[in-house]
Amino acid sequence: MSEYTFREMMAIAAAREIRDGDIVFCGTGISMLAAMAAKHISAPHSVIFFETGAIDSLLEEVPLAVGDSRVMFWTSVNGGLADSFATMQNRFTGQHVLGILGAAQIDKYGNLNSTAIGDYFRPSVRFSGSGGACDVASFVNRTIIFMQHEERKFVNKLDYLTSPGWLDGPDGRKKAGLPDGGPSAVITNMAVMRFDEKTKEMYLGGYYPGIDPQAVLDNMQFKVDISRAKEMAAPSEKELRILRDRCDPQRLILG
Repeated sequence: MSEYTFREMMAIAAAREIRDGDIVFCGTGISMLAAMAAKHISAPHSVIFFETGAIDSLLEEVPLAVGDSRVMFWTSVNGGLADSFATMQNRFTGQHVLGILGAAQIDKYGNLNSTAIGDYFRPSVRFSGSGGACDVASFVNRTIIFMQHEERKFVNKLDYLTSPGWLDGPDGRKKAGLPDGGPSAVITNMAVMRFDEKTKEMYLGGYYPGIDPQAVLDNMQFKVDISRAKEMAAPSEKELRILRDRCDPQRLILG
């Protein structure tokens, strides 16, 4: 088995979450790379689209941003912001949409903060905010979330709620008037976290080769169940070859 980086492991772990036929709403960076890898490995009938309105992009080269002209190459539809959000919120297509998100903080129910650290009016750090993330988290059928596995990011209480996960538990989204959906996995540089079907609380689903499950707990403010955790398969030669040579040969995202 070839050596690989944890960043490559994250991209492959996320690609494995994408099902054939999913409509994948993704942003810049590793989420885009994961969507491209999935299309070439296990989900050839998945459709990638971007908030800028490019739907079903061919993606011969990895774009540097969602506004990069390469996301518009050989699209099925090349529309605008309204088209992408209509696709996401459409009663039929929305049932098949997988949103890929990131954030500065996450809690045990998968709620996200990408707005501010500290007091909202006097924050120690101010971020760019939701963008379209709140809409994605609110309306699509399923989301996966990229996070660095650090105690300051897996927090007991968010400093600000930007995007809803399961809110306060099993009936949280229903009480808030949101449709069915919610986070299904959190992909980190150590593990893949999932959410209990009944309680909607986060638990450790799988840990990367060479990672101790206790180390996962040590890098979180809240405790999670690790009894169901299994060591994940390392990236295969085929997965790494496609990721490196087909998706990002210039190492623009993999580094």
